[in-house]
Amino acid sequence: MAKRDESEIAAKAPRETLALFGHAEAETTLREAYRGGRIPHAWLIGGAPGIGKATLAYRLARFILAHPEPSLPAVQRATNLAVNDDDPVVRHIAGGTHGSLLVLERTLNERGVLRTAIAVDDARKTVAFFGSTAATGGWRICLVDTVDELNANSANALLKVLEEPPPRSLFLLLSNSSGRVLPTIQSRCRRLTLRPLEAADVVRAAADATGMAADDQALQEAARAAEGSVGRALMLLGGAAIGLHQRTEQLLTALPALDHKALHALGDALAGNDRAALAAFVDTVERWLIARLGNGSNANLPRLARLSEVWEKIGRAARETQEYNLERKPLVFSVFGMLAEAMR
Repeated sequence: MAKRDESEIAAKAPRETLALFGHAEAETTLREAYRGGRIPHAWLIGGAPGIGKATLAYRLARFILAHPEPSLPAVQRATNLAVNDDDPVVRHIAGGTHGSLLVLERTLNERGVLRTAIAVDDARKTVAFFGSTAATGGWRICLVDTVDELNANSANALLKVLEEPPPRSLFLLLSNSSGRVLPTIQSRCRRLTLRPLEAADVVRAAADATGMAADDQALQEAARAAEGSVGRALMLLGGAAIGLHQRTEQLLTALPALDHKALHALGDALAGNDRAALAAFVDTVERWLIARLGNGSNANLPRLARLSEVWEKIGRAARETQEYNLERKPLVFSVFGMLAEAMR
């Protein structure tokens, strides 16, 4: 793959992305539910990271806030959830300034470090938000990206409103791993699961997000290796990320056995301050964990509990490594040591 400096890859955020690729069936489900005037008050939109869950959620939010009455001719005639790019709703949502849309996601702490979970104080904002008058059309929408990142306190704060929502309230809860969503939250939502994208749709979506040409060789290679995820394709466009992804996958497949020589080599490959390389390593480990946690119904429950705990520790360790520019090799050995112990 042709190498690119990560600074070259500037992608649009989901709140800014108007195009949707590869999820026509899910879009139709949401459109029909709204058009029929029977849309559930809460949706749990699940699927692998980076496949378009947030893009779809923002697309629905824009459509409802632009067309607040399901009986409007524009809604009844609509064949998708697209909104004209000159609609004020588009501008306000892209800028994070729409008064009827509350987005809950991890934020920076007082030291400027991304929190490991959605803060309880942020989750409590839902009480005042849903208790106030909506900015336009009477709808109030809360988008949680992702519900997996709620801790016990923030989940309970969200549940207080989720259990008894006021009229014209809509929750769009995104999840990368259903095994990490509390049953009390799942039971109050209608589930909508998105499938990984076809490689051609990954190419189109990544090209739209970055402005790169769809026939760019690096983009094409990243799309083929992305396993249906636009987010992963964008991450793999940086440096030697694909090679690191492959090395990490091989070591994960061998767990709980550990190849210390290969771990040393992986640590050496991660040396330096290449953010894309570290992101590729962490992304591959997290996807491996998500795959196992997603099979929770038939799995060894004590092992699942251990893996869930390890996920939290890995995320924290990776952020500290990046923040303080720590050596990468100790992180590699720590991560695989924890995973090997959890898998025994």
